[in-house]
Order: sequence, then structure tokens, then C-alpha cells
Amino acid sequence: MKRLLLQRFSSSSSSLNLKRFFCQSSAVLTVDEHAAGPVSILPQMPRFDYTPPPYDGPRADEILRKRSEFLSPSFPHLYQRPLNIVDGKMQYLFDEDGRRYLDAFGGIATICCGHCHPEVIEAIINQTKRLQHPTVLYLNNAIADFAEALASKFPGDLKVVFFTNSGTEANELAMMIARLYTSCHDIISIRNSYHGNAAGTMGATAQCNWKFNVIQSGVHHALNPDQYRGVFGSDGEKYAKDVEEIIDFGTSGSVAGFISEAIQGVGGILELAPGYLPAVYRTIRKVGGLCIADEVQTGFARTGSHFWGFEAHGVVPDIVTMAKGIGNGIPIGAVITTPEIAQVLTGRCYFNTFGGNPVCTAAGHAVLKVLDKEKLQENALIVGGYLKDQLKALQEKHDIIGDVRGRGLIIGMELVTDRTKKTPAKTEILHVMELMKDMGVLVGKGGFYGNVFRITPPLCFTKEDSGMVSEQKSALLHSSSVAPFPIFAVGCDEERILIIISFNTDFFVDVMDIALSKL
Repeated sequence: MKRLLLQRFSSSSSSLNLKRFFCQSSAVLTVDEHAAGPVSILPQMPRFDYTPPPYDGPRADEILRKRSEFLSPSFPHLYQRPLNIVDGKMQYLFDEDGRRYLDAFGGIATICCGHCHPEVIEAIINQTKRLQHPTVLYLNNAIADFAEALASKFPGDLKVVFFTNSGTEANELAMMIARLYTSCHDIISIRNSYHGNAAGTMGATAQCNWKFNVIQSGVHHALNPDQYRGVFGSDGEKYAKDVEEIIDFGTSGSVAGFISEAIQGVGGILELAPGYLPAVYRTIRKVGGLCIADEVQTGFARTGSHFWGFEAHGVVPDIVTMAKGIGNGIPIGAVITTPEIAQVLTGRCYFNTFGGNPVCTAAGHAVLKVLDKEKLQENALIVGGYLKDQLKALQEKHDIIGDVRGRGLIIGMELVTDRTKKTPAKTEILHVMELMKDMGVLVGKGGFYGNVFRITPPLCFTKEDSGMVSEQKSALLHSSSVAPFPIFAVGCDEERILIIISFNTDFFVDVMDIALSKL
């Protein structure tokens, strides 16, 4: 990995004196040659062939004032001085001054194809021009075509789709279906999970940070198979025994179902211990319950090794929920189940006004096509694996990094002030986030203690990136500067992949390294 950190020391102990200038193509640093103290040369952001149009709208301060007056006070914002993001292209975001940021958060694991991907945008515009909203009471090819394409991505008999507007709605519907099908009310979820913020899903969510004191009945929370902090380490089957005990001692002996994420997103990118899901699925089905996989954050190729997170555990759920990546930023969610289970909703009138809207389903269908066409699952596997390895190398250098985990391009890095006690570094992570933002990288945080970096960038690249690498690979291999290609780009053969990721993923890692060094 290239290290672009230069330190010069003088006899004086005065503070760092830097002045940064940011343009569209790179981050440029000028240094006061007469300044005393250490001088850091920042990693140069890879060049990107896009300049956003000038922005002449309200500035950040004015928007913040309106937000404080007219929007819910519950809305949080990142950073001491909130960013006014006005433009986006692929893996980059741009603020009101045209400054470019590498988006390593992806709209909270939502942007999979890239911001404003041209093929997704084209599908949205074309459908909007023709028909925006007729109601699903009429026939329309957009919803039917997308449902067919989506069902083709699932194993077994999972092929009946219900469209919703969000992940919360999808999980609410899945839990209701399980309760109707089994004629049982009890649901089991996992501690530290997040499944939504409506009445039913708030009950399944198992973090007090996200729960109001309202009626949340019929949900039991099992021991979290947490491989970092859990009592049984990575032994999934030992954690699974808690589900058996909940059924025996906390229910009538029957349950409606079990709901879980394969990787807990809001909970801090925690991948469930191996062997856990197969054992729990056997237990749940033995007592007549259904198994629900919440793929809101892990679905749509983000894990790299598989298209859906549950596939890595060798299980096939009875119901799967999804949102976020399904629309690349368009508000859409979905539930998929078997024809037999789907029949339970015919007992009454079930209807969703906007679920299956042709504009949203046209966007979702375009997303599936882009994921396949640009091999973004392969990209997530290779580039995500490389990035995770580099972050693990940082862990050896910085004691504050307690754990690096995840799969593909859903990666968590937990900061602790004491590795033995695993004391959450709640304040330190905020400081590092601010420094990374100043250097042009945006990243999220999560976990129960708010001390885990959530690294969920877009999965995108362009054909032009691959072609440029092919033509200039010889020069790149002998260059001492950062290669002029977007981060997370990937080519169509192993040689191209290695060239790009070794020169671009390092930008993110170098920024993280420098920010951690400032603690």
C-alpha cells in the first residue's frame, strides 16, 4: 500500500499550519513552508471525469435554519457543521461549493449501482414520461416484469412478490403474514437487531436506542450470536440453544416465526456466528414457525459472495424482505414468499397504494440489470475483500481498532479505547469522522454504542474506467502517485482488478490511517 504521509519536525512545537484547496478532480494541499510542527501531505483523491453544474440554491446555514423550524426535531445530522450535498455521481457526492467527497456510506447501504447511474435514471425518466401512477388495480407491465426478474434471483419456491415503500413496511408485512399463516402471535428476533420503527417492527427491533415506550407485544429477543462480544464467540450452535429455551419457557410451545438479518447493519455490521441460522431454522420449523430473512441492508449483491446475505449461511427462508439497494435510492421495498404462504392475504382485502408503483418498479428492474451487466457482485467480493484486508492491517497498527468484520462491501470497524475490556470509543469515532470528512471521505457509524464505522459504499464502476486501466497499466505499475481512476473500480479480468484496487482502495485506507493517527 502506498503511504503518502510525510512528517517534518522542527525545534518549535507550534501546531500544524495547513491550507487546503479542493477542486473537482483532486484534493490539493499547500503547505506554509515557514510553519513549524509536523506537516501532513494528504492522499490525493482519484481523478473523476465529472464536474457538477454550479449550485445557486440556499446555503447550508439557511437550510439548517429551515430544517430546525419546519422539520422534525428527531432528525439527526452528521458532523459539527452539516454538509449541504447538492450533487452525486457514481461513488462521489458534491457539496454546495462543488467539493467532491468519496461516499463510503452509500446513503446507508442504499446506493448500489452508484449515484445517478445513467441506466437507472433513464428507466425512471422514461416510465415517468409515459405513466407515473395508475394504481395496481389496473394491469401494467412494469410491476409484473420486475416481479418476475426479482423472483428469478431466489432459490426454491420463493416467487410471489408483494411490493412496499420501505424496509419497515416490508418487515411489518412479513411478520403479519407469519402470524396469519401459523395462527400464532409470538415472533422471535435477535438482540441488537434492527427491523424498523413502526409498531410491529419496533417490537422486533432489539436496541433501546430505537424503541419508544409503546405497546410492542408478542416478540421475544434471543441471545445475539455476536462473534466479537458474545459469550460463545463464534460457536453459532451454542447461541441457537437460547431460541429453544425461549420457545420452551416463554411461549405456548408454538411461534409464528423468527426474523433476523444475516449481518446486523444498524447493530454495527455484525455477521451472525457460523452454524447459528441453520440450527435456529430447524428449531423454528419444528414448532411450526416460519423463518424470515431481513435483507434490507445485505441484499442485492452487497455481500459479494452471494446475492443475498442468508445464502452465506446455507439456509432458505420462508419469507424474505428487502429495500434500500432494491431501488438505488428510489423508495421501494418488497416481500417475497411461496405461493402457499402468500394465500393467507386473500382472506381479507390487502392493498398498498404506492407499492408496485410503475416508476419505482421500473427503477428496481433497471437496478437488477445493472448489477448483472456490470458484474457488481463480483466487484463487491474482490474489492471488498481487499479493503477488509487493508483495514485489518490498520488494526495491527492502531490499538484503537478492536475489530474489523463484514463481508463484501458491508464492512464494520469497531473502535475501542481498551482492546481487552472492549471499551467503546464513542468520542474518538466522532473525531475521526470529522477528520475523514475534511480529507474528502464520508463514512457512517453505528452499533449499540455508536463506536463502529459502517463502510457501505456504492458497488459501481464504469466501462471507461476499465478501458483506461487496460491502456495505461504499464505506467500505473511504475507510478508513485495515486492512479487517476475512481475508487472501487473493477475490470473484467483478474489483472485489471488487481491494478485498480491496489491504487484506489488505498485512498480510503490512507485517509482512515491519517485520521486515526491524529487521535
